[in-house]
Amino acid sequence: MRLVSPAVSMVGLACLTLSACASTRDVDTRLPAAYELPPAVVVADAPGLDAWWTAFDDPQLTALIEQALAASPDARSAAARLREARATRSGALTGFLPQGNIRGSTSETESKVIDGTAVTIPGFSTSGDSETQSANFDVSWEIDLFGRIFAARRAANAEMAAARLDYEAARASLAAGVADGYFLARGLAIQLEDARATERIQAELYRITTIRAERGIGSPADADRVAGDLSQARAQVAGLEADLQAQRRNLLILTGRGIDPIASLPIDAEVGAIPEVPAAIPGELLARRPDVRRAEAMLVSALGRLDYAKLAFFPTFKLTPGVGLQKSDQPGYSATIQNWTIGGNVVIPVLDVPRLLSEMKAQDARAEQAAIAYEKAVQTAYGEAENSLVQLAADRRRVELLDAGETRAERAYEASRTGYVAGFTDLQTMLNNEQAWRTVRTLETVAQVQALRRAVQSYKALGGGWPLETAPTNKEAR
Repeated sequence: MRLVSPAVSMVGLACLTLSACASTRDVDTRLPAAYELPPAVVVADAPGLDAWWTAFDDPQLTALIEQALAASPDARSAAARLREARATRSGALTGFLPQGNIRGSTSETESKVIDGTAVTIPGFSTSGDSETQSANFDVSWEIDLFGRIFAARRAANAEMAAARLDYEAARASLAAGVADGYFLARGLAIQLEDARATERIQAELYRITTIRAERGIGSPADADRVAGDLSQARAQVAGLEADLQAQRRNLLILTGRGIDPIASLPIDAEVGAIPEVPAAIPGELLARRPDVRRAEAMLVSALGRLDYAKLAFFPTFKLTPGVGLQKSDQPGYSATIQNWTIGGNVVIPVLDVPRLLSEMKAQDARAEQAAIAYEKAVQTAYGEAENSLVQLAADRRRVELLDAGETRAERAYEASRTGYVAGFTDLQTMLNNEQAWRTVRTLETVAQVQALRRAVQSYKALGGGWPLETAPTNKEAR
């Protein structure tokens, strides 16, 4: 009794300090009521976010993303990590269930007196054969009077929820990566087509300037200058061919078809329309973005572990029942003994209190870090969403301006081509006009591809690419 009283006093003193070491502050997840966007950016009837890639109305893109989600190494690896998290969660809670194993043993002894007189009495013999078998089943079961299992389950459930959100985030990122690579490949295909046309124009210009120089009506320096332009055009074609092949191989790897030939993935030299993004308010990011939901789950886990660290100051009670069976055969003696026990023990932390206080303070600091990470995730999500929408609006305007310029450049080329056919315009003027038109067209293509890739980024930034109804609920996480 003299030992218990100071122990209880120390535990009580430690418990009085728990409230001073707890992360009880509210997490700041405030967001503006609306994005600071140019007018007419958000469209109310735009497609939903779960399968945003269907908004591009491109069957090849949809097929590639579906293949990637089903067979990509990244998708399969994310699924394996999710299975690991489920097993880890189950293992974290089994420690609160009754623990015990069946143990058995058998032994056989042969004794022989070499020098002396053998002694044999019931239960004891100095010579002869003896055999012993035993089996025991001992159980240990913690009686949770203070709610340790609830704190552990809260942390385990939250970590499982975070793993599920990691899985969905990986799939959403994979879909965005496939779409981004697909549009990049299409842009390269268009640029390659224009580069080949430029090569053709430069070759024809070189032929004309060479003939003019040979006939004395032109300068050889003009032919040399055009020859340099022709070499540059051919080098650009070679570079674009290599870039397009590499991009097609990357797409095959992303979709789980890394060993297929390049020819199995045709890429058209055209781009589609830029889809609208769905109407969204900043507050929806808290529900849609898997990274924000994950940060919230990790905060719940940290708070659960903090609760568990607090409960370590309280006594631990365990029941230790057991049953056993023992059989012994000896010369002149044989017996079978059955026994059972029921017992218990209690552990009250005394000298461990300083260590437990340090561990609790460390876990409190981890909870504070999780709270800060959650706040940062919210702010980062808002910034990414707003920035991508603003940049998408600028890309749309850029495409509109270049489209108008490309239309006029094409009109000038068509007029010179008509004049050349009628004999009013020389070939060099027509080719120069065609080259000017294709240059503007290349700039427009780059802008269109950039806008399409920005649309992909916007869908991802808004939390698209995963079905929200599959998200773990707050109840599951707690």
